[in-house]
Amino acid sequence: MEQPRVRLWVKYETFVIGVLQIPPPSKFSMHYLRKMATYVRTKGDGGYPCLSWPMWRHIACGKLQLAENLAWLYFETFDILLERTAEERLQWAEEVSHCKSEEEIDKLKNKLSVDTLQFLLFLYVQQLNKVSLRTSLIGEEWPSPRSRSPDLDVKSNFQSKSMDDHNHLAFIRSHLSELLELLLDPAQLTISAHTTHDSMISAQAVRALNFLFEGSIGRNEAIHPVHELAFWQPILAITGYSKLSKMFHFHKLEAWLRSVLGPNPFGTAVCFQKGKKLAWAQQVEGTTKRAKIACNTYTAPKGHKVVIMTQVYKQTLAKSSEQLVGAHVKIHRCNDCFIYLLSPLRSVSIEKCRNTTFVFGPVESTVHVHGCDDIKVIVICRRLSVSSSSSCTFHCLATTRPLIMSGNSSLTFAPYHTYYPLLEDHMARTGIATIPNYWNKPVCVGVDNNEMPVYQLLPPKDFYVFVTPFEMQGDSVEIPGGLPLPYEKAIKHREQKIQNWQKIVKEAGLSKEQRRLFQNLVEQEFCEWLDQTGHRQQLDSLIPAPAPKQMAC
Repeated sequence: MEQPRVRLWVKYETFVIGVLQIPPPSKFSMHYLRKMATYVRTKGDGGYPCLSWPMWRHIACGKLQLAENLAWLYFETFDILLERTAEERLQWAEEVSHCKSEEEIDKLKNKLSVDTLQFLLFLYVQQLNKVSLRTSLIGEEWPSPRSRSPDLDVKSNFQSKSMDDHNHLAFIRSHLSELLELLLDPAQLTISAHTTHDSMISAQAVRALNFLFEGSIGRNEAIHPVHELAFWQPILAITGYSKLSKMFHFHKLEAWLRSVLGPNPFGTAVCFQKGKKLAWAQQVEGTTKRAKIACNTYTAPKGHKVVIMTQVYKQTLAKSSEQLVGAHVKIHRCNDCFIYLLSPLRSVSIEKCRNTTFVFGPVESTVHVHGCDDIKVIVICRRLSVSSSSSCTFHCLATTRPLIMSGNSSLTFAPYHTYYPLLEDHMARTGIATIPNYWNKPVCVGVDNNEMPVYQLLPPKDFYVFVTPFEMQGDSVEIPGGLPLPYEKAIKHREQKIQNWQKIVKEAGLSKEQRRLFQNLVEQEFCEWLDQTGHRQQLDSLIPAPAPKQMAC
């Protein structure tokens, strides 16, 4: 009987959440990472097997010449990737909220540590977005100058490398040898830092590969970390495991990994090709020909759900479902839409969208916006990042500082300004609290952000609360954390003006005919305002349409 075949694939989250969409520092090269791998092993506690924040800060700032805020950015990004419970995340938020100064926050950070070998792999895969001079000369290389979204009849082309699982696989295949070398004990390398025919890799190092790989056996749907598969008894000889040394033969392990590594069955490409197609109730005639919404949420295990929306045009889409919980959402080329996904999500990517409003439930990790024009994003998340976008507004509650990358202009940041009945419950499920909230402290990390200001904070006089126009069961009745004082005052001032106006009208002593004429005039002015601002489209799209004969939802 033929034994079941092992299948491996590259973990989707490692690249989608873990790779920053900026060119990495030049000293994240293999040469310097090898030096770091050797150095940390000499430092004992704080260096290996767990790397503390103070040790990484020392290496990054003192050895690699990084600014401290950039060193923290990479450490923080790795921490976002870690599998922590919601309770652990909320406990950290509570401890930060008790800090009364930056010094106290620094002391709290000093308690943090990460797996050293996995962190080395994390630093290496940042090279996914390394800009190649050769490729820049002969073809488009990320990051590219921002360009407006072309017409909907142009073929879709996902540009962002860290969002494309084909790129993930190609990168790993091209760099697998170096990734494995990075995990070797320095004693297993030659003086020139190369492997030998007899180089052995430790079981602990193979366990670190769980950061990059996972897989399954045969037709079994159970997903296993790669170290469990490498130790599977029927293939120990193939993986190169030695029971005597309790280590793996380097070259046999590499050959096995290459032989079983393939496409991610839960990635965006497979989801788009084989995922369940979703329909929606409200459709505008002539605009849905190319629109596609697909998902694997009905079959994918926890942590592997993917939802893709592409080329949706002039639609209002709304969904709150257990099927969306923990999903990675990818939205691409959606124009003139209002999109509500009111469930706790794992990550969100918005690419090449225009003139669209997005309202999301709490996002456990990252929201990344790339190549967009004139969109509004309303979200609670752990990390918000923006690249190659213009005239976009972000109403956010962010527990880390928003990242402004290359190619942006005219961005606006504002406080989170809405709620829906299940919001607080969804925040608890994702481990996000109202404190800390860095919505008003974005940091510029792009190479072109020193020339001129690319963002502003929304002036309080232009601030309005946003009403989520759907009914559902739940206990949330207010904006979480409230509003910053200047915005709260602006709202109260506007409410007072409305009350004064209502008092003036009431005391004007108008006749019944005058009241009728006055009401008609106000309604006419209001309708003209709806047309001028484009709000009529949103209101009209909220009118329920007749239910089609068959619906997938």
